[in-house]
Amino acid sequence: MKYCALKMEFFWGRGQESRRLLLLLLLLAAWEAGNGQLHYSVFEEAKHGNFVGRIAQDLGLELAELVPRLFRVASKGRGDLLEVNLQNGILFVNSRIDREELCGRSAECSIHLEVIVDRPLQVFHVDVEVKDINDNPPVFPATQKNLLIAESRPLDSRFPLEGASDADIGENAQLTYRLSPNEYFSLEKPSDDELVKGLGLILRKSLDREEAPEIFLVLTATDGGKPELTGTVQLLITVLDANDNAPAFDRTLYKVRLPENVPNGTLVIKLNASDLDEGLNGDIVYSFSNDISPNVKSKFHIDPITGQIIVKGYIDFEESKSYEIIVEGIDKGQLPLSGHCRVIVEVEDNNDNVPDLQFKSLSLPIREDAPLGTVVALISVSDKDVGVNGQVTCSLTPHVPFKLVSTFKNYYSLVLDSALDRESVPAYELVVTARDGGSPSLWATASVSVEVADVNDNAPAFAQPEYTVIVKENNPPGCHIFTVSAQDADAQENALVTYSLVERRVGERALSSYVSVHAESGKVYALQPLDHEELELLQFQVSARDAGVPPLGSNVTLQVFVLDVNDNPPALLAPRVGGIGGAVSELVPWSVGAGHVVAKVRAVDADSGYNAWLSYELQPGTGGERIPFRVGLYTGEISTTRALDEADAPRHRLLVLVKDHGDPALTATATVLVSLVESGQAPKVSSRALAGAVGPEAALVDVNVYLIIAICAVSSLLVLTLLLYTALRCSAPPTDGGCARGKPMLVCSSAVGSWSNSQQRRPRVCSGEGPPKTDLMAFSPSLSDSRDREDQLQPTEESFVKPRQPNPDWRYSASLRAGMHSSVHLEEAGILRAGPGAPDQQWPTVSSATPEPEAGEVSPPVGAGVNSNSWTFKYGPGNPKQSGPGELPDKFIIPGSPAIISIRQEPTNSQIDKSDFITFGKKEETKKKKKKKKGNKTQEKKEKGNSTTDNSDQ
Repeated sequence: MKYCALKMEFFWGRGQESRRLLLLLLLLAAWEAGNGQLHYSVFEEAKHGNFVGRIAQDLGLELAELVPRLFRVASKGRGDLLEVNLQNGILFVNSRIDREELCGRSAECSIHLEVIVDRPLQVFHVDVEVKDINDNPPVFPATQKNLLIAESRPLDSRFPLEGASDADIGENAQLTYRLSPNEYFSLEKPSDDELVKGLGLILRKSLDREEAPEIFLVLTATDGGKPELTGTVQLLITVLDANDNAPAFDRTLYKVRLPENVPNGTLVIKLNASDLDEGLNGDIVYSFSNDISPNVKSKFHIDPITGQIIVKGYIDFEESKSYEIIVEGIDKGQLPLSGHCRVIVEVEDNNDNVPDLQFKSLSLPIREDAPLGTVVALISVSDKDVGVNGQVTCSLTPHVPFKLVSTFKNYYSLVLDSALDRESVPAYELVVTARDGGSPSLWATASVSVEVADVNDNAPAFAQPEYTVIVKENNPPGCHIFTVSAQDADAQENALVTYSLVERRVGERALSSYVSVHAESGKVYALQPLDHEELELLQFQVSARDAGVPPLGSNVTLQVFVLDVNDNPPALLAPRVGGIGGAVSELVPWSVGAGHVVAKVRAVDADSGYNAWLSYELQPGTGGERIPFRVGLYTGEISTTRALDEADAPRHRLLVLVKDHGDPALTATATVLVSLVESGQAPKVSSRALAGAVGPEAALVDVNVYLIIAICAVSSLLVLTLLLYTALRCSAPPTDGGCARGKPMLVCSSAVGSWSNSQQRRPRVCSGEGPPKTDLMAFSPSLSDSRDREDQLQPTEESFVKPRQPNPDWRYSASLRAGMHSSVHLEEAGILRAGPGAPDQQWPTVSSATPEPEAGEVSPPVGAGVNSNSWTFKYGPGNPKQSGPGELPDKFIIPGSPAIISIRQEPTNSQIDKSDFITFGKKEETKKKKKKKKGNKTQEKKEKGNSTTDNSDQ
């Protein structure tokens, strides 16, 4: 760089021409460096193995990478003249190089090599100049030439000669002529303008046939090579007798331009020669000189009479660009004389050659993630025409992600121009068109199929992110429950999908102990029988992975709902009192009337829905006697059907069949022993205890009175504490959103749409952000006036309550929907104590409002989603006291369920919602204590006792 700077500084002051020269040299050097071309030279006829150049070193390639990168040399139409030693990277002569054979008499002769290196693909261009050596001597058309010259020819007459030709070029082809010494002729050497004057003999001394009839001369041609080579021709001159005037042409040189491909018979030129003689001495015959080449004679014909030269062969510019014709005009004298002229026929090029288009190297297939600019193929184009007719341009099929880039002369690279996506287009059919500049232009096309190689760029995809599967419980182990399927848009191993479970814990066990998935087919199997009572919903994920590197994957969620099957028979609850050998023993006074509840059968079913909906039937006696008892179809309460008399047996063994509503139904049997006793012998128990709701307090009857007093005191203190806590909570602002923590009852629907009560824990349901409270359903019933009963044995009167429809925002669990299609009413279940001075009220239960086929019949299990037309509060016999006008009981129970329904009415001036509320929840968590007047302790104790009875019943 410093040297270049000094050179520029030196030449800058040398004038404008020096500056131009320096700029030209710099541009030339930049062009050479940009093209990446190497130049070597070698003499023709060099021996095999002759050193040409260190091509690998000059191209900047390491010797160790030549073989792995598939280093190779290609030469168009040159065979294997040159070769590269892959061990040392040297370019050497492989076979004989004949410059004349390669390039003819062209001034420039070089071998163009394409050096191609793969991985990555690179192309280099190398020109090896073939230098000429003087290996060809001058050659004359013939070894001997005969000349006929009349003795009467004047001095300085000129006789043209055909010169010698030398296949070499440059100084090796620069010929000098010399004539053997003689006294008659001198040699006229050709000047620089060969088209004007050529080689010939000049007559310097008059000929005398009598003195010298024949003259022998030797013409020698010597080239300028080192060493010099020579060629000779013998000239035999025959001296003729006088024919004074020789024919003379109008011009000694004619130039004609002739298009190529002209048809035979086309006139080239008409020559005209004249002779001053008369008669036969003035008649001229035209002919081609004997010295012209056979190629000219095959292309042209001259008419001997008219002198017209016409085409008789195929004229091809690519074969020869010009023809030189020597024409003689000979008269018919006895001693004929001749005149000579030269015709130069220049052939004009026509656009008659289609461009040649070839793919030199292909790097296929191409990866779809290949970077932009990746070379896909090398293309060479050529045209035998010249000028504009030989100027070729290439174009590519439109709308493809590739383009052509011109690299060197008539070479193009097919490179990637935009991103590929095999999933959109797996292959491209590319058509390259080469078109020359002729008018009209000619073109050629070449096509190549470019396949796009797949890359793992698509993860397996499921049709939907989540699937719902329904499986009945107690399935056989290993049964097929579902098939997952994922599609991968890639190909081959990139699209090979395998499936696996996303392992997690299900309770205390691993997911893989419940289900498995086949790795290839995606089939999901249940490995063991599923139990609805243990697991209602099994949610897990299946992963799909392809076999690409790196692998891609996606997950799909499966929700497996286990449907209940009636596989659990009803289970009887153990009797709380009076049990003998698993049977319930009850003592009933003779004096009880019709409808008196003597016992209650309790049973539960581990199933859900209709499979857990229990009904009770009293089996007929074995003796056929008429039994004065009945059992509630859905309550299990055993009551009298009439007043007892002395005709009835003192002991009754009642067999109660408990049956669920499954298909097929499962049953259990309970035995109740009823003994009829006198009124004094019956234990003093409340009607709630006789209704089957015997609680832990019943066991305290025979306990020491002091212990009873202590328990009552502790209970009173606990109740007082709860009342104070409730008062504080209720006095808080409504925005506190307080709600009691508890285990709310979930109302669910089975597949058949029945209602049941779930014992499972559920998330807290609260309003606002405060603590949770029990699940709540709001109704706004319109109350009809309640009518008092005069006597508890009189028929019950109903107080109608028309509830509003449930709030549409209410959400019910999918496993517990109402199976009720008729209105329901409230049936007696116990006694509800009112305030001071108010009558005791029967504890209501829910039963059908339709005419009862049997007393005590209850509609399908209720507890949520009430869609009835009316509510009826019915109070049975045994309680003469009824609620006042417009009053409702504050709570009632649901038969066969541990839940109660509380009905709360707020004062008219309360700040909360004026609607009545029905609250579902566990009885222990939903008990409410009414505030009573501080002065009436007797009534408070009475309510506490009644509450204790309620709890025992629950």
